[in-house]
Amino acid sequence: MCLDLRRRTGPVLSVVVPIHDVAPWLPACLDSILRQPVPDLEVVLVDDASTDGSTAIAEAYAAAHDRVRLVRLAERSGVSIARNVGVAHCTAAYLTFVDSDDELPADAWRRMLRTLRRTGSDFVVGKAARVSDTEWFVPPLMQRNHEVERLRSTIAESPLMLADVFVWNKIFRRDFWDRAAITFPERTRYQDQPALTRAFLAAERFDVLTDVVYEWRIRHDQTSATQRRAELSNLEERRRTKLMTLDLVREHASPQVLDVVLREILPIDMWEHYRAAVAGPAHSWDDAYWETLRTLQRELWNDATVPFAATTVVERQRAMGALVEADRRSDLRALIDEVDGRAAPVRDAAPATQT
Repeated sequence: MCLDLRRRTGPVLSVVVPIHDVAPWLPACLDSILRQPVPDLEVVLVDDASTDGSTAIAEAYAAAHDRVRLVRLAERSGVSIARNVGVAHCTAAYLTFVDSDDELPADAWRRMLRTLRRTGSDFVVGKAARVSDTEWFVPPLMQRNHEVERLRSTIAESPLMLADVFVWNKIFRRDFWDRAAITFPERTRYQDQPALTRAFLAAERFDVLTDVVYEWRIRHDQTSATQRRAELSNLEERRRTKLMTLDLVREHASPQVLDVVLREILPIDMWEHYRAAVAGPAHSWDDAYWETLRTLQRELWNDATVPFAATTVVERQRAMGALVEADRRSDLRALIDEVDGRAAPVRDAAPATQT
């Protein structure tokens, strides 16, 4: 049964799909969108100068389906610009996003739209699962944030939702999106976090559902930002977006929300950068990466904010952070070897016990 069988004068939901060199996955992605039991979809494909046949696939879908439109960018511009351009071409009252290598469950959006119509909230958030040919799982923090349904919530009531820095498991009211002036920052691989932080902080109310509404593909070709942590440019972009997020929270949220962001959200992925800083033999370590990592550590966690030792990451990760603060790079490598079962225990590595 469809969401609403009454004929409308325009589309109900606009879907923005940025595309760049995703030919192996694009047909399944678009098929999963077009199968959704939501009438009057408007699907805006933004081809970001693909070179692998993705353009031809997008053209074929646009020719075959009157709900699909194709916008082509003349030169490679990045996913932020592609999404921003796509939004400018959307006309529906509701707005969502799908990445072109991911897929949707069979009925992803119908309940989300019904919920928004019932509550009047600014946007609705569903659960996402990570998938590959052999895996399907909901990450622990995602599961924690979606254990119970929360309607008409606020960021003061649900501050940990600021960790949900993904655009594709949400449906927004378009008038809210425009009113909050949400855009994706350009030329960065971590564009979702500042945009979604702004959305949560600007929303009067948002809805949190327990349903899995999105399937986020695990790619093993090392092309995603999260799989390229060891690149200096990746760390520099991560630093920039973390600082942008911190500035937004300081400006628009309560001290209590800021405390959650510093203790629980911003440190979540630091361990991956600690590992990247000492990957491989010592002679190959990147000094610029190490100094950038130490700068980031000092900027975010210090006596004026929250010491890293007081964050909620597990004890071993706090110990890694302490070694970064102390400029003990070889000891960090030894601690990681110990964690991985390759070396004897490292002495004097853990931060002081919290009281």
